[in-house]
Amino acid sequence: MLGYRDIRFFKMTFAVSLVCWSVGNVGQLGAADRLIGVHSAQVLSQSMPWIAQEAGLFKKYDLDFRLVLIVSSPVATAATINGDAEIQVTGAIGNVRAYVQGVTDLVFIGGIKNTMTHNILGKPEIRRPEDLKGRKVGVGRFGSNTHNFVVQAFKKLGMDASRDIQTIQTGGGPETLAALVGGSVEAAALVAPGDAGAVARGFRLIVNGAELRIPYGATQIVTMRPTIAKRGPVIGRFMRVMAEASKILHTDKNIVYKVLGKHLRINDTKILDSAYQSEIPALERRLELNEAALQASLDEIAPLDARAKAIKPQDMMDRRYLVELEKSGAFDK
Repeated sequence: MLGYRDIRFFKMTFAVSLVCWSVGNVGQLGAADRLIGVHSAQVLSQSMPWIAQEAGLFKKYDLDFRLVLIVSSPVATAATINGDAEIQVTGAIGNVRAYVQGVTDLVFIGGIKNTMTHNILGKPEIRRPEDLKGRKVGVGRFGSNTHNFVVQAFKKLGMDASRDIQTIQTGGGPETLAALVGGSVEAAALVAPGDAGAVARGFRLIVNGAELRIPYGATQIVTMRPTIAKRGPVIGRFMRVMAEASKILHTDKNIVYKVLGKHLRINDTKILDSAYQSEIPALERRLELNEAALQASLDEIAPLDARAKAIKPQDMMDRRYLVELEKSGAFDK
């Protein structure tokens, strides 16, 4: 559920961002189709819009695209439902929860990351998952991907996150790393490149998420069915941009490292390389949607809302753009 403060903060942040965008783009408005997107985390799996901007792909496909960071999948979902944004590059959970609650116009049109690759890192004296019992573990936000990873990972390891640890909400990936380094938490759930940054600072890998292979819609591309009906060709060009950005992401580390360095202020090549090598195998080269990943969100919601049991993952998917991209050979260009 979204609190009043969350929505008010979102509206203020979003308004300021769009004012700045409008001022900076006065000379080009009208020449290209405007499109507003949101993302929920500054991580490698959500970096394709950054890469596309760096490579000039939005200009190539005549799109005037603005990406706004909203560090919460549910709040990013609210932006889309309210019509403030038309595209999300974000986690599935907020969208699936809204779909279960009746917002069936939400639709998944592409997948970027369909498994959890988060890791739990902690102080050097914490050697095993069992050693985390009774300790403070940082996550981005309650209900976020990092929080859900901790819950699912502990379950797989025969533990109960709600009982065995004290979960601390930090705000986002950079804030979680800062909390770990600053000592306000003893361990933290992090994803690339934050996990590599923690290792570089001497923290120990305690739970390797990639080895657990937990299906989850960690990063998805989401829009609304009415948006497709109104602006289908524009959304199609956005997906073509994402297809080309995906190829760059998987084949040109120099551009990727340049982009991550700029947006995350990380210039240590060793950290960037470690993050890239650990994360890239889990990212979908062809933006494939995965039913098991979305089913994981439905299963998570079902104990609290029985309506989730009647929904199938394919009900929430629209593969038309993926089919078009495959037919055109866009992923191979």
